Amino acid sequence: MITVFLVDDQALVRGGFRLLIEAEDDLEVIGEAGDGQQALDALARTAADVVLMDIRMPTMDGVEATRRLTARPRPPKILILTTFDLDEYVYAGLRAGASGFLLKDARPAELLSAIRSVAAGDAVVAPSATRRLLERVLPSLPESARAGGPDPRLAVLTEREIEVLVEIADGASNTEIGERLYLAEGTVKTHIGRLLSKLAVRDRVGLVLFAYETGLAPRSR
Repeated sequence: MITVFLVDDQALVRGGFRLLIEAEDDLEVIGEAGDGQQALDALARTAADVVLMDIRMPTMDGVEATRRLTARPRPPKILILTTFDLDEYVYAGLRAGASGFLLKDARPAELLSAIRSVAAGDAVVAPSATRRLLERVLPSLPESARAGGPDPRLAVLTEREIEVLVEIADGASNTEIGERLYLAEGTVKTHIGRLLSKLAVRDRVGLVLFAYETGLAPRSR
């Protein structure tokens, strides 16, 4: 059973999500909160597998709540909910440790699939939306990302690992990466595992962010 905690300042939104989620045999809503501070307090007493986190809320927004939750031991997976995919708050939330983001007008099946995916350890981010989002906030990223110059953090990576990272930033699946680089899918997974380890990031979202911060992403197709 995957346990889910809802965080949104609109009670009607939380109620709609609860009805949808609790209709599924493998999902259970174990609590809800109207802002980030309430969520932190409740989740200090109750453990959840996945938190659906609204990004813009009074008292404490979803970015700060995400940052504080992911700093705790054995944090839940956090899926950010947003009205607009071009939202600087979403970028900040991903940087704070969220496992992905989803638009509030996503189809019910997409929301349920996203919950299961992040619970399993995968990232949930639409590649096209991620590129538009990060390109919008690119001016606020480090100088190396804006100029496209070399970043010293890339020195730990092999050329093949950099090629795989560029493909990930382009939104390619493991299968597509294998086809583009003429690699077996198992080999692609091995490279991704090494990237996660070397760069000390949690998931695919972290790799995409790293690619943009170091100026690799503009090289992607």
